Amino acid sequence: MKFDEKKPLDIALNDLFERYSEGVPAVKQITAALVEKGVVASQQDIVNDHIAFRTLGVQHLGIASLGKIFLHYGYTQRDHYHFEKKKLGAYWFSPPKAVYPRIFISELRVDELSPEAQQIIKKYTAGIDNDPVDALDLDNGAEVGAFFQKPLWERPTKADYQRLLDENEYAAWVIYNRYYLNHYTISVHALKNGYNTIEDFNTFVEGLGIRLNTEGGKIKTSPDGLLSQSSTVAEMKEALFAGGETLAIAGSYVEFAERRPLPEFSHIPAEQLTTAQRREGFETGNADKIFESTYTSQTKQ
Repeated sequence: MKFDEKKPLDIALNDLFERYSEGVPAVKQITAALVEKGVVASQQDIVNDHIAFRTLGVQHLGIASLGKIFLHYGYTQRDHYHFEKKKLGAYWFSPPKAVYPRIFISELRVDELSPEAQQIIKKYTAGIDNDPVDALDLDNGAEVGAFFQKPLWERPTKADYQRLLDENEYAAWVIYNRYYLNHYTISVHALKNGYNTIEDFNTFVEGLGIRLNTEGGKIKTSPDGLLSQSSTVAEMKEALFAGGETLAIAGSYVEFAERRPLPEFSHIPAEQLTTAQRREGFETGNADKIFESTYTSQTKQ
């Protein structure tokens, strides 16, 4: 996932990925191993299936806000997904051209949390009295790239983070990380033989000493059998909280996806298949388990 063109979208995505890859060692570790084995020549050869963001469903934020950036760049808002137990909703956005990644934006339904958790979140977000995306020059890619790293609210206290973690781990992740990229996704079906199935790619990644998310099994597959996904367990990082306290918390991770051909195109050789001829969209059951790549049930194993 690197773009040569100097369009605003290219600039923003390149900046976003570079900052993300600096903070998630597994990204460069996996790429370096693929280069060493001759699977790809560089990061640019890896097809990025999608990137994902987590947001808070409060006024002026959430999917309605963040989605404006990608709609401006020609993306189309697609299907809605509902995660009842996690108190989340999500939409995915299809790109203007196949070279760009899909976008998956989820949102915490804050009003379904306990009054105490709602109060904590609103303590930090109450000062946001306008949609921050409206203040951006969306034709300035560097400005948009910087926005994803911008703290929209004060650094939380360790106590507030831990209280949210006890109730809703997604809430705790967002209150600290804000719009930091949650994950990028390697399209394994675009790799060469020996690496182009989710099973083979998982074996390769585990051979590097990288742990995989085991929630619901290492491989999460849609009921139609056409979309399989796996992910690494989020890297732990030493986080600095308000008042100078620190704590090791979950950062971001890497996902892998295999999109198989739709039944009517199953006779076409893999190297000739187009994006439109493979399984599109996402699957609630898969995504529900992938979310847990940052949850303590995985990070503390």
